[in-house]
Amino acid sequence: MLPRLEIDLPALESNTRRVVETCRLRGIQVWGVTKGVRGCPRVGLAMLRGGVEGLADSRLPNLIRLRQALGDPSLMLLRPPSPAQAQEAVGTARVSLNSEILTLTALGLAAAARKVEHEVILMVDLGDRREGVLPGDVLELARAARRERSLRLAGIGANFACFGGVLPTAESLVELVELAGRVRMATGASLDTVSGGNSSSLPLVIRAAMPAGVNQLRIGEGILLGRDPSTGEPLPGTRQDVFRLEAELIEVQRKPSAPCGPVARNAFGRQPVHIDRGDRLRALAAIGVQEIGAGTLCPASGGVEVLGASSDHLVLDVTAMEPAPRPGGRLQFLPDYGAVLALMTATDVCRQYRE
Repeated sequence: MLPRLEIDLPALESNTRRVVETCRLRGIQVWGVTKGVRGCPRVGLAMLRGGVEGLADSRLPNLIRLRQALGDPSLMLLRPPSPAQAQEAVGTARVSLNSEILTLTALGLAAAARKVEHEVILMVDLGDRREGVLPGDVLELARAARRERSLRLAGIGANFACFGGVLPTAESLVELVELAGRVRMATGASLDTVSGGNSSSLPLVIRAAMPAGVNQLRIGEGILLGRDPSTGEPLPGTRQDVFRLEAELIEVQRKPSAPCGPVARNAFGRQPVHIDRGDRLRALAAIGVQEIGAGTLCPASGGVEVLGASSDHLVLDVTAMEPAPRPGGRLQFLPDYGAVLALMTATDVCRQYRE
């Protein structure tokens, strides 16, 4: 039997509502990020029911999928488009994040040809070293956006804790708010939006440490998994079991815990380290890296320890499980964000939705 991923839509809606309400009390709008679920329309609808302002995704095919299924929701393109994607970006998303003058010019031409106004949020690199101009270059980028009559300079934003793992701080977000003020003065734009990051910014909101002036967050993991991605800790009032994976056991045998023979790099080029714990009851589940990618799984029941995975086997220590499992049995796991992303993309995974 194929691995099965169950998505609890009422729990997802509840998580969304809790995050939206927490942010609303601080004057912050929430856009629900669907890139972790490949733009799944059912997930997007649950987020909309939970009160998000709109749906955001990094890939245009995902946004197209959402638009086709859900009618005309407000959509945001998170990954800055290339100039070649300008026509499709303008035709699909209401707003896009941008960091290149050449792309702004292409978006302006595309919007003019369609006789529409396209909103742009200019991204500033405040330390994570992914997308965005350096703070000293934001005025030049803003002036370029203002020159395009079919573009509306809607705001500026920043991203944190993705590539460099740099956390948002009150100080870095004060800098973003101050940059927004400089852009307003230099360009005359109203600059309605100051987008203060992703789920890693939620702890600042919860601690009432988010600087005044930040009025938008782009939230994926905080809603999908109910966790602070920087620590893995649960967010207040949210559930962590929206996604539940079930996999079949194909072998259960008692074996030595340490390999026998010379040890080299494994199938993924890493040198494994093994601790000799004597003979243990081990189980193999019919799922592996091909389905869970770079993510990890947390056993949903006690007595189960995940030892690792090959491309198509999950290796488990089930010595402490009572009663002992048997081949053909199925175990449940809670996937992390990376595993959810892979499982929602994998072709050999059955996805079921709890309405």
